[in-house]
Amino acid sequence: MLVTFHGVRGSTPSPGTGFTRIGGHTSCVAITADGDPVPRLVLDAGTGLRRLSASLGGRPFHGTVILGHLHWDHTQGLPFFTAGDDPRAEVVVLGPAPPGETLETVLARMISPPLFPISPTELRGAWDFRAIEPGRLHVEGFEVLVREIPHKGGRTFGLRVSDGDATVAYLSDHAPQFLGPGEDGLGEYHPAALELARDADLLIHDAQYTAEELGARGGFGHAAAEYAVGLGQRSAARRLALFHHDPSRTDEQVEAIAESLAAPGLEVVVARDGLTLQLSAAGRTKPDGGGAHGC
Repeated sequence: MLVTFHGVRGSTPSPGTGFTRIGGHTSCVAITADGDPVPRLVLDAGTGLRRLSASLGGRPFHGTVILGHLHWDHTQGLPFFTAGDDPRAEVVVLGPAPPGETLETVLARMISPPLFPISPTELRGAWDFRAIEPGRLHVEGFEVLVREIPHKGGRTFGLRVSDGDATVAYLSDHAPQFLGPGEDGLGEYHPAALELARDADLLIHDAQYTAEELGARGGFGHAAAEYAVGLGQRSAARRLALFHHDPSRTDEQVEAIAESLAAPGLEVVVARDGLTLQLSAAGRTKPDGGGAHGC
C-alpha cells in the first residue's frame, strides 16, 4: 500500500515562501493498492486534489473519494479535479450528510451559482454521490472502518483503511477536548479514536495546535499535536504523521513542533505535500524511494 499526501494544511491554503517545504494545499491523501499503477481511493478533497490530477498525467480518475466531513478545506478541490471532471472518469464520492438531505444537495450549496459557475451534476464523467454512516465498508479493494469523531460544525468521520496487510488510520479533524479534558488535559482518548488507531502502521492525525495553544483555540475544533502523540502511543500505532497543519505555521515552526515530540516506540513525521509512504506487509512503514521528502 502506498500513501501519498497531496494536501496537508488545515482551514485554508497557505501559499508563499514560508510554506514551500511542507506545502500549502488543504487535505487530500491518496491510497494506492499493491500492484495498482494509480490510486483509486482518496481521503478528502481539499485543494490538494489538484496535485492528484497532475500526478495522473492526463489519465481520468476511476475510483472513490471519501470525505471525512464537508468543510470547505476538505471539499474545495472537487470542481477543480480535472482527472475527475473528464468524460472518461468514474468517480464515487462518499461522506456524511445531514438528516433529510443527500450528499449531492449539501455539496451543491457550495458548488453552484452564484457561489460557483457549475453544480455537481455538471461535472463531466460519471459521478455518484452517496451518504454513508458509521460502520464497515468495502471500497476499491480496501476495508474501511468509519467512526464518528468530535469536531465543530458538522458531522465528522474518522477512517481506518486496511488491505489485509497494512492499515492507515485517518483522523484529519478531531477535537477530543469536546468530550472532556482527559487524563493529560488535551482531550479524551475516547473509544472511537482508539479503535481507529489501534496497531495502525500509519496514524494520520490532526496537529493544528500545540498544547499551549489549545486553551485559547481549542474551541475551534482541532487537536494538539501532543494529543496525536498520546493517541499513537496508547493505540500502539507504529508511525504518526502530523497533519492538518495550521495555515499560519511556517515550515520551520511545523518542523520544530515535530522535533520536540520524540516519543518512545512511535516514529513521528511531518506530513508534507508530495510525501509518499510505503506500508509493507510486514507492518513496517518506510518512505517510498520514488518521491518521499525527508521528514
